[in-house]
Amino acid sequence: MKLTADFLVIGSGIAGLSYALKVADKGSVLLVTKRQIDYTATSLAQGGIAAVASEQGDFASHVEDTMVAGADLSHPDIVDLTVRKGPQAIADLISWGVEFSRNDQNEYDMTREGGHSQRRIFHAKDATGREIERALVAAATRHPAIRILENHIAVDLITEAKIRQTSVDENRCLGAYVLDIEQQEVITIGARFTVLATGGAGKVYLYTCNPDVATGDGVAIAWRAGAAVANMEFMQFHPTTLYHPKAKPFLISEAVRGEGAILRRRDGTAFMNDQHSLKDLAPRDIVARAIDHQMKIYGDDCVFLDITHKSADYIQDRFPTIYETCLSYGIDMTREPIPVVPAAHYLCGGVQVDSYGESGVRDLFVIGESASTGLHGANRLASNSLLEGIVFASRAAEISLQRLVAARPDFPDIVPWDSGDATNSDEEVIVAHNWDEIRRCMWNYVGIVRSDKRLSRALSRIQLIQQEIVEYYWNFHITSDLIELRNIATVAELIVKSALQRKESRGLHFTLDYPQRDDQNCKYDTVIPGATLSF
Repeated sequence: MKLTADFLVIGSGIAGLSYALKVADKGSVLLVTKRQIDYTATSLAQGGIAAVASEQGDFASHVEDTMVAGADLSHPDIVDLTVRKGPQAIADLISWGVEFSRNDQNEYDMTREGGHSQRRIFHAKDATGREIERALVAAATRHPAIRILENHIAVDLITEAKIRQTSVDENRCLGAYVLDIEQQEVITIGARFTVLATGGAGKVYLYTCNPDVATGDGVAIAWRAGAAVANMEFMQFHPTTLYHPKAKPFLISEAVRGEGAILRRRDGTAFMNDQHSLKDLAPRDIVARAIDHQMKIYGDDCVFLDITHKSADYIQDRFPTIYETCLSYGIDMTREPIPVVPAAHYLCGGVQVDSYGESGVRDLFVIGESASTGLHGANRLASNSLLEGIVFASRAAEISLQRLVAARPDFPDIVPWDSGDATNSDEEVIVAHNWDEIRRCMWNYVGIVRSDKRLSRALSRIQLIQQEIVEYYWNFHITSDLIELRNIATVAELIVKSALQRKESRGLHFTLDYPQRDDQNCKYDTVIPGATLSF
């Protein structure tokens, strides 16, 4: 089966949906998502979206907070661009139907989160992402030019070099091969412009607050197509994820600390006072390491987040989702502190792109968490992710539409997917075993605190698993599980190789071998060139 569209969008979070809505009036859009359209990391975002409220607002302080959180590795020009696009980003969301929380004066109820010097977070109580996803999905499903394919997962990108089976002066993306999960059929999709907005890679780690779709698909398939990746060593661990033996990983929003919650040891001692001038509102890398340190010193399984000094009415009104979720596990956050642990949360690196979100492969745009734009540096400032998603969706849409009008490229003649001599597998246990081994290896050796010895062990093991996956991949018919396994193995290897290159501790990358930050020798992006194409 072959389909075509002017714009192929892979991913249905804030970045993918925003791009689709920006271009749909000018051409046909095919939006592919591997689960239901609203099953995304965006829909789970609790805290909000960081943005200066108006063109007359204080852009400078938002820029400064972002640079500080990013350990001075963020690109100043990109930070300034993104922050200054904040008012328009909020206006776009409101125009698509997003309803942010307001106070008693009917003004937007701005909150504050870790690393922010001011209240500049637009939110919808503690379910901001869910509200954004609701509005954007509604707008996308209403638009006649947007066709949505749910339960479809990208297998690989189609590039001009692959089609011609030779090197080209400027490699160009021509679309993608996509697996229809329900029909077990690989579809060939030709597109003039391809956008990867597939989200993050938290499932590379054993413990994560990401949804199970966060398998690094966009990073892996872009890298295999020849696009470079950058700063993959900077995986952000959210400091406060609910700790309960029966609970799936559930994020306790940064906004809880923004409204005064205090981190305590089991004996009630507050421990962040001596860690940072912002105390419990310190940047996430500092808080996560502090929690990890406390747990190791005292042998505890968790620490506790205490907001019981606030009134019960306030807590239930401001954090209804968190309150109800905790209560379902027997934890009344109005009366007792919440047990929390760090968990893999956000990939600050990704596919290296320019200021319009375009990768090194022409007409391939990567936006949202899959991209390394230069905004986050070594550590993402809280609530800058949703902002980045919509700002770069707008930038990518802008350049796409310019090219569409200037010189509409013809649809390419693409060879359909060929399964060759592949057969159905009767060894699915191999996929499950390798999946589990990669995630445990990454958690144990490439976590919050690292060392060269741990990283080398991780690399050796992951590369051995990679060999097994390659053999399995080409001998059997592909499934969504096998595609995701292949992708997390690729992303895991890229993370480890990036971490081994950085001979310092900066932001989210802390190594026992180089515990100090080294601005003289290491103030650079860690870049790994795209895979060498074989013909």
